[in-house]
Amino acid sequence: MKDFKDNTRDRSDKEVIKRLLAYMKPYTKQLIVVFILMIISVLVQLLPSLMLGLTIDNVSSDAERSEKITYLIIVAVIFFVLMIGGNWIAYIQSMMLQKIGQQTVVKVREDVFQHIENLSIEQINELPVGKLVTRVTNDTNAISEMYTSVSVDLIKNILYLIGILVMIMVINIKMALIVIIAMPIVILASAIFRKYSRATYRQVRANVSEVNAYLSENLSGMKITQIFNQEDKKNQEFKQRNQDLRKSYLREILVFGIYRPSIYGISAVALVATLYIGYQNVVAGVMSAGFLYAFYNYVSDFFQPVQQIAEQFNTLQNAFASAEKIFDVLDTKPMIEDKKDAIEIESFTGSIEFKDVWFSYIPDEWILKGISFKVNPGDTVAFVGATGSGKTTILNLIVRNYDIQKGQILIDGIDIKDIKRSSLRKQIGQMLQDVFLFSGSIENNISLNNEDIPFQEIKAASEYVGAHTFIDKLPDGYKHVVLERGNNFSSGQRQLISFARAIVYKPSLMILDEATANIDSETEELIQASLEKMMNISTMLIVAHRLSTIQHSDKIIVMQKGEIKEMGSHQALLKEKGLYYKLYQLQYDETPNK
Repeated sequence: MKDFKDNTRDRSDKEVIKRLLAYMKPYTKQLIVVFILMIISVLVQLLPSLMLGLTIDNVSSDAERSEKITYLIIVAVIFFVLMIGGNWIAYIQSMMLQKIGQQTVVKVREDVFQHIENLSIEQINELPVGKLVTRVTNDTNAISEMYTSVSVDLIKNILYLIGILVMIMVINIKMALIVIIAMPIVILASAIFRKYSRATYRQVRANVSEVNAYLSENLSGMKITQIFNQEDKKNQEFKQRNQDLRKSYLREILVFGIYRPSIYGISAVALVATLYIGYQNVVAGVMSAGFLYAFYNYVSDFFQPVQQIAEQFNTLQNAFASAEKIFDVLDTKPMIEDKKDAIEIESFTGSIEFKDVWFSYIPDEWILKGISFKVNPGDTVAFVGATGSGKTTILNLIVRNYDIQKGQILIDGIDIKDIKRSSLRKQIGQMLQDVFLFSGSIENNISLNNEDIPFQEIKAASEYVGAHTFIDKLPDGYKHVVLERGNNFSSGQRQLISFARAIVYKPSLMILDEATANIDSETEELIQASLEKMMNISTMLIVAHRLSTIQHSDKIIVMQKGEIKEMGSHQALLKEKGLYYKLYQLQYDETPNK
């Protein structure tokens, strides 16, 4: 079995960058324009220091006063034009990058969400919901910052550094050697920083996921925590995870805290050396004061981008760590995939056949052992048996939540592995014991926001299953707001809404998995008639704890330890006085009114 953990590995920066850049390929032309604007912006940044140096030399020269004033006016005008032009270029560049970055991140989020939807139920259950939420939100946000600002500023600063190197070499090649000598030290410090910062960022992202997963799980289970008075224990467990996250953040700060002062120390030494040698050159007449001023500014500016690169590199490592987590999800191959030649089906008659089906969740621990049975179109077949006998597993296999290891499952004589999953599931209506309602209105929950389903069909389906009775009494009727998980409705009401949801999609096969388990006796009587009507519109498979629900089934299959022990109608099985008879007697003794 291949899950998320199998794909967790340390990826090289080259691999991460290559995959991240692939998302920006559709915007190649816009990025070329941005790059050109970047070069222009760098040139605009480089000119002021040189112009100021020339101005100092001009002011201190023997030229006429009027010539000096004229020169100053020209320089002031050029400065003004550069300032306006530079800001305008920065605005255009920023807007283009933000647009490209946000569109790219939207695509990343969509890819992650769509990929998660295509994973099997088993794979999704293996990873806490909080971690999946972190991938789609927190991790994509980190990548968003990289796309919209960090990566571009990083390139711009590198171009700026190259431009400064060219300028100081033009001014004085010998003095430029001071900066060139410092470069290997800077590169070495950056390489060490890169190694340790990547490791700390990976740990930070892992701990953030742990905290989110823990929060998600415990907020969902808060009722159990309070019932069993476990608040203090849960609080201690959260504190431990919170402390782990704090420690990883402190390690990140420590790594960055060592790196930045190191770069600052190197820059300070270079600046002092520049002033000392430059002063000697000015005194000796080798260099003018204006060019020394320009050289000093360039050297000073050289180490500022280096420090900015450190900060950007810090954020970049965060983005890379997040990208690794996202790629872990995207690289997880779905356990259940459609064949390349899988077919679409518009509908099916409802004929179902299991041929010697064997299935296990864990290798060699068989849940189903050689199951064989046939369901005729329009029949209602019920599965009964003790917990763990394999009843629900059979229903999960029909909709391909899992794939069998041996045997065949046929619908209308077609192996379900030859049918596209979306096409198969579209024809099946499922009503489960644990009903999930989305936030929104009752109408939207029944139609699942499908605008192609008219309101009259929603209302008709609700009337059919008996849900209209209580919906019509609500202040807003079908527009009534459903709170998170449907907490403003009783278990029975939620179940009736799910019945209407299944009916409105007009399925060829109806599946009820303990769908009446949480319904009170009054509600059960209300839906019993609806169930009998549903038995006449499509094939129906039922797993039910209450035997009264399935007495009118065409066939009842009795399961025990993954095998079929008995098969027949309600009356026929009672006459055999076998396992079904014992189950019926046991339930009858516990509930004599039945």
